[in-house]
Amino acid sequence: MNVEAIKTAIEELPEPERRKLADWFEELEEHAWDKRIEEDFSPGARGIPLLAELERELAKGETRPMEEGFAERRRSRP
Repeated sequence: MNVEAIKTAIEELPEPERRKLADWFEELEEHAWDKRIEEDFSPGARGIPLLAELERELAKGETRPMEEGFAERRRSRP
């Protein structure tokens, strides 16, 4: 079965079954995302240097609340 055949089959599902499939697929994607985050931030993984940098910035007081950053970004948009 290919993607086009799957799409066609999904289009033919009754709405309650499509909703059930959509919920399942969303859960599948959430689990995949969680696994990726766990892999990226496990010891020795590529996210560890980012965490170390963040910890240094926090220790130096070089961070600010996200709300401030978002507000600044909104103000700078054309």
